[in-house]
Amino acid sequence: MFASLHTASLTLRSMPKGGTLARIAATLQLGLIARRQRAHLGRLDDHALADIGLTRADALAEAARPVWDVPASWRC
Repeated sequence: MFASLHTASLTLRSMPKGGTLARIAATLQLGLIARRQRAHLGRLDDHALADIGLTRADALAEAARPVWDVPASWRC
């Protein structure tokens, strides 16, 4: 099985400098990226999880985190 996990394409440095609406849209996009990555993590098999040092419980706990709970380095 091949799993592709990517880091967020948007970071604090690349966040729009425009108005509030642009920042809200960018923040929403970051949340959706996090949700997609967490869903991928939750679908990895036990062997793939072991390769990255995680257990099934770790993966399921991460996958269950809310969409707005993103890494601090991603926040606006």
